Amino acid sequence: MDDLTDVETTAAWLSREELDSARERLPILYVHAVPVRVDDRGIVTRIALLLRADDEGGIGQEVVGGRVLYHEKIRDALARHIENDLGPVALPRIPVSPHPIAVAQFFPTPGVTPYHDPRQHAVSLVYIVAVMGDCRPQQDALDLSWVTPEEAADMSMRGEMSGSHGVLVRQALAHIGFPV
Repeated sequence: MDDLTDVETTAAWLSREELDSARERLPILYVHAVPVRVDDRGIVTRIALLLRADDEGGIGQEVVGGRVLYHEKIRDALARHIENDLGPVALPRIPVSPHPIAVAQFFPTPGVTPYHDPRQHAVSLVYIVAVMGDCRPQQDALDLSWVTPEEAADMSMRGEMSGSHGVLVRQALAHIGFPV
C-alpha cells in the first residue's frame, strides 16, 4: 500500500473476549469529542449531548466518544465516532492537525482521577469539534439535545451526565472561556 489512507483497520477488531482480556492488562486509547455549534465569530453557542442508557439501566447525557482502532489516525477516529453518533451529514470541522484540549485518564478504581470506567484503564484525548450539518442520534443514542453552555454547565454540576462526561464537558467549557 503506497497511500497511508488505504491502511486496513477493520481486520484489527478484537472479539469481545479479546477486548475483555486486553482491558484487564493494558490501557486502551479513546477519543472524546464535545460537538458544538459556533456563530460567525467562532463563539460556541450550543453543545450537543447524547442521551444514552448505561449497562446498569441508568440514563444520562454523554458526549461523542470511542476507541481508536489499530493503525487509525486520531483525526480519522474522531470523524468515525462523530459520524457513528451524530450521523453521516454532521459535517464535523476537524482540524488538519488536531490537538486535544485535555487528556483524561480513566481508572477502574473510583477516586484515582475524576474519570472512572469500571471496565478498564483507558486514556482519552478530548477535543472540541464544531459540526456544521444536520445531526441525528445514531446507534444506541436515545436522543440528541443542543444546549447552551450555561445549560451544559448546570447539567454537569447536577450530575445529569453519565460517568465522567460531566467532567469532560466542564473541561471543554473552561477551554472556551466559560466560567465553571
